[in-house]
Amino acid sequence: MLRQDSSSISPDHSFGTNAATTHNGTVPGETSRSGIDIQRELNRLEEMILDSPRVPMTRWTWVDEEQLLEQLDLVRLSLPEAFHEAEAIAHQKDELFLQAEQYAQEVVENAERQAAQILNEMGILRQAEIEAQQIRQQVQQKCEAAEAQTIAEIERIRRQAQQELEEMQRMAIAECEEIQAGADEYADRVLQEMEQQLSEMMRVVRNGRQQLQPELPSRSRDASAREANTNNVRSSGAKNDRPKS
Repeated sequence: MLRQDSSSISPDHSFGTNAATTHNGTVPGETSRSGIDIQRELNRLEEMILDSPRVPMTRWTWVDEEQLLEQLDLVRLSLPEAFHEAEAIAHQKDELFLQAEQYAQEVVENAERQAAQILNEMGILRQAEIEAQQIRQQVQQKCEAAEAQTIAEIERIRRQAQQELEEMQRMAIAECEEIQAGADEYADRVLQEMEQQLSEMMRVVRNGRQQLQPELPSRSRDASAREANTNNVRSSGAKNDRPKS
């Protein structure tokens, strides 16, 4: 069975070159792994199929359908947790972007104040305002681009996880149907063999009875003849025993 690689659906938690921490003290991109582990439950689903008893002389395996469906439901119910983690990542990214914007705003404001102080002395205040506006626009554009990229990545991960789940469900159902069909075929073959054996036994019984039937009338005739001879002998003896007149 196809095993899902957990690394394939893990989003890229890195942002920038320096690690930053959120207000709760965690590193952005590190999400809680509480609840059900989808990869572990999928491995259990695979072990459930591999450890099930096999049908002798076939490639089929007996699988507890109720247990298999319960495992699929468990995986299906655990997906929202993964989606919540993705949403938490997006929320942390938003917080990081907000902090970056605030930091950039503070840098710009400090730069503007310093530039204003210098430019007021040099008489080029207008030029400093234009440059500050350009910096502000560049920071805003970078933040918007990073946010859009993160949202697109999260959406891609969600679609990929959904597609992989649907594919695994389809494969599991197909395997169950294939196993059921193989079990029915095996049962029919066993019953057919039993039917052939019973038919052979019935044929032997009928042949035995047919062999016995021709002997029954001859035995009856022999018994009747012996009985008639016995009666004749008795009659002759009775006549001989009568007194002569």
